[in-house]
Formats: sequence, structure tokens, C-alpha cells
Amino acid sequence: MSTENNETVNASNFALPTPHFLESWGDTQFDSLTYGLMQPTIQPLFKTRQVQDTLLTWSGNTTKYYDYLKAFASSTILGESSWNTALHNGFYSIEVVETAEVSGNLEASLVISDVANQLSSSAKKASGFELNLYTKTGLGDGKQANNPWLQEFPDPITRTSWDNYLTMSMADARELGFTNPIKDNGAIDGDYAKISVNGKEITVPVLVQPGQAKGSVGLALGFGKTFGLKEEMQVGVNAYPLYNGANNIQYNVKIDKVSGTHQFACTQVQKTIAGRHDILKVASLKEYNTVAPKDHDLGWNKPAYVSYDHKEVEAKTIDLWDEHNREIGHHFNLSIDLTSCTGCGACVVACHAENNVPVVGKNEVRVGRDMHWLRIDRYYSSQVETREDAKELGLGIADTYKALETEAENPEVTFQPMMCQHCNHAPCETVCPVAATTHGRQGQNQMTYNRCIGTRYCANNCPYRVRRFNWFSYSDNNEFDFNMNNEYGKMVLNPDVVVRSRGVMEKCSMCIQMTQATILKAKKEGRAVDTDEFETACSSACTTGAMVFGDVNNKEDKVAALAEDKRTYNVLDYLQTKPNVIYQVKVKNTNQA
Repeated sequence: MSTENNETVNASNFALPTPHFLESWGDTQFDSLTYGLMQPTIQPLFKTRQVQDTLLTWSGNTTKYYDYLKAFASSTILGESSWNTALHNGFYSIEVVETAEVSGNLEASLVISDVANQLSSSAKKASGFELNLYTKTGLGDGKQANNPWLQEFPDPITRTSWDNYLTMSMADARELGFTNPIKDNGAIDGDYAKISVNGKEITVPVLVQPGQAKGSVGLALGFGKTFGLKEEMQVGVNAYPLYNGANNIQYNVKIDKVSGTHQFACTQVQKTIAGRHDILKVASLKEYNTVAPKDHDLGWNKPAYVSYDHKEVEAKTIDLWDEHNREIGHHFNLSIDLTSCTGCGACVVACHAENNVPVVGKNEVRVGRDMHWLRIDRYYSSQVETREDAKELGLGIADTYKALETEAENPEVTFQPMMCQHCNHAPCETVCPVAATTHGRQGQNQMTYNRCIGTRYCANNCPYRVRRFNWFSYSDNNEFDFNMNNEYGKMVLNPDVVVRSRGVMEKCSMCIQMTQATILKAKKEGRAVDTDEFETACSSACTTGAMVFGDVNNKEDKVAALAEDKRTYNVLDYLQTKPNVIYQVKVKNTNQA
């Protein structure tokens, strides 16, 4: 029984189609005291039957599963509680029953020690490379390989989409002769390697990865699927043949360089703003606790200074634009805490789903035409980055070069979500010849798509490189068959957001459809918008709370306090664009820091 036509179905003698869980009734038990009800969000799209209905039929029971579930829950679980009330809430809390206390003492430390010794002895016996078979954050084990959002989602560390590859340390790559040259258009190429282990061989491209342990290589599972997938979705290499003995780690791996090169669909070197001042601000916990944040020379969140009239003054004291009153009505800010951001990318996929952001495919990403409204820039850093750093640490010249090489292979990683900054002094707005991009009274930098003629002046004038040009009609084009150009694909579209046409610019709208829906709902109910009621797709999807969205004019909103926090700064603040996206300085709490 399966919801889709996959390899398991292909290997079966008989297969029964079942509905998706969003088309199904069901129940669950979250914990010993909480009973949950599942109900369909839509009618079944295809001629399917639930597993439970099939089992009831086979057992000679003619009751429909919905009626069976309702009778069971009402008589056994809910008691006097109403079925409708439990269905409305989605769950039912069972009364607490006192139980005898369970006592016991497990020698956990001995167990952990025993396991560690076994792993250590296995590693000592092994020769050759150690292969780590892992699952990517987005695609997982491959069950969702037919989901183009997850295929196009860049890996948080490598920033590569639509592929799996052999990650290898810089030292091993040098010894074996593997390189990753970057082309003029930002594309990254990789040499091919043949992996041999347990009598199995596969050929896969190599991606040199700082931070990879010497002697180990990594390869993602879940790729290389072909059955039941459209040709555009058949990407990567199937690594499951290397999975042996129910172990994700394989030893005695042999790696040989073979001919050919592979072009990755990597977004890290496309549209990056690395190398500019005041993009990423990081402080150690010691600095955070002992140094004044705005100190001119030592501060960890010091403002940018410019030379003006032979004096150094803060950059924000000089304006090219006239000010206007931003304290009337709602004014939206998005706060991003770099300390809390793990780079998981849930916000990226949420943005795609909410705003009908098109998927462009592997070849278009390769040439820098990705359409992500929200990207997560990954930055490497180390304790020793310059000779001055080495001098402070008391290192000589020889030790300095050795330290630089060692630090490059063991970097620290920081993630920075980057989207349209919705600047109050927006350089994009001043260069649009048809006023397609303008500033709203609520702080959003708005796009009027049916006015845009695609000059791309705004993209050239944006210092944050966050605007995207619609090269093709992605929503109705057979070249992008994995997209929204069939009757089922169009069902994923958000009816509250327009599908953009070819030849226009698009970017983050700060989910204006969500903010306006919140305002209209409050108006309909005859009340003011509640504190922290405003949300965007990215802020609601962020599991760590790194993203906080709200009305900065409502002093009760969390974002209002964050806007005044001592860790708050704007990216490229010396340009005086005055963004409505604010960042919180990353604070590192490590032994080294």
C-alpha cells in the first residue's frame, strides 16, 4: 500500500493506492496523556482508499473508517467530552492517573565507554579512507526526491543544490590531486572520483570541504532515484549500494581520481557580498561582557565612520534623502539573531511555499539564475586570519603559516539569512524609470509587477544583491516541467500571491499579504492588532526563534525591544540605506573565544 509509485511498488506483485495523510482521517497519541485527531484538509485527488478502510473491508466490517474512528474515540477516549470539541482542538488531554514511581540505575557511563572503545578499535583496524554516509538537511533519505523545493534548497554548509558529492578535506584533496576551480560566472567545477568499498564501486564528483576531518570523506544518501521521477528530477548518484551492515560509516574505502569534471549548482559564490565592510559582526563572550559595543577602536558593534569636514563622524549622521515620519501607523521590522541561527533553511523553503517562488532547476542555478527570495550566506572564520592575529597570539613566521593552514581546515561557521532589506532610503527606488519599486507607508519596499519593464537598474543599484530577474515564464513552460505548469502543480500555489510573469524583477515582499491579512482580520473583529500577532513565512518557520517580525511602532512587540538592543546593527550601515531588517551580533562562547 503506497501513496506514490516508487521502487517498492515496482518490486511488488500487487500495490494498492492510498491517499496522502492530508487527505486522510486518523488518530495518534502524542504522549501518555494526550490523544490527537487527524482530519483531511482536502478531498482525495485520486481514486484511493485508506489503509484502515481496506483492513475493515477485509475483516468483514462494512463500517466506514470515519464512523469507526468516531465511535471508538467517543466511547473509549473522549468519554463525556464532545467529539466536535476534540476535533476542533485537534487533541484531547487525558486526566492524570497516579502511577507508581519507577526507579532504576543504568550505568550509562559504562555503556557509552564500551561503545566508544568499539568504535575506536574499529577505526584502528581500518586502512584507507573512512566513508560517512549521511542524509542532507533538505532531501533526507530520498523519500522526498520528487519535491523540487527540497532539491533546489542549497545545503547549509556547501551551499550546493541538486546534487550529492564526495566531501573531502583540503589536505586529502591536495594529496589525491582533486580541485574545485571557480569560473568567471561563479560556477564551481569538481573532479570525479571512483569510490571502492565492500566490492562496490560508484563514480561521484568531489567537493573540497574545509572542516572535513583528514582521512574521512562524506557522501549523501537519497540521490540518484530514477523510478517515478521526471527526467529533470533524476539527479545525483545512488549511494545506497555502499551502505553495508546497517552502518552509516564504512571503512577501508579506496578513492581513485578518474577523468571528467562536474559543474555544481552552487549558490555560495553567486550574488555574495563577502569582502565588504560591516556585513557580519561577531564577538566573543568575553568581549561582549567587558568591551563597550560602540567603542571607536575596540567595540564589537561600533558604527561606521566617514571623513566629513576633516572630522570623523558616524556615517548615519549624513543623509542623501529627506527624512519622513515613520512613527504613524504600522512600521515593520524583521530582526535576525545570528547567535541563534543554525542555517537549517526552513525559512528558505517556507518562503518558496508562501510566495510562489519558482523552482528553476539545476542548469539555471549553475549559471546564477536561482530565484530564492531568501538566501542563507555561509561564512567561514578562524582565530588566526591575519599576521596581526598571529602576532597577538605570540606566533612566529613559520608557526603563523602553519596556523593559517590549520585554521583553514578547521574553520568556524556563521550563517546569515539575507533578503531584501526594505531600506527606508532604498537605492533601488531612486533608479527605477517606471516607479515599479516604491516605498510603502508601513516600511516595505514594494514591487508593482505589472509596471516593471525589466531594466534591472534596481538590481545593479542594490548593495545587498537580493533582487531576482524572471528570465522565463516558469509557471507555464515545458522546460520547467517540475514546476507549477500542470493542474496538480498549480494546486501548491498560494492564491493570495500573484504568479510573476517573465521579464520582471522580484524579491522578498516581507510577506505583505500576511501583514495585510492580519490587519484586515483585526479590523473585521473590531479590535487592534495584538502584540506580536504579525508574522512572515520565514519568522513563523524559524524553530530557534532567530527571526522575529513585528511592528516596531508597537513598543510591546518583541521586535521593538530588539531594535534598541546593544547587539543590533544594520548590514552596510555606512551606506545609509537605513534597512528595516536588523541583525543581532553573533556572540561566540567557546574555549578559544
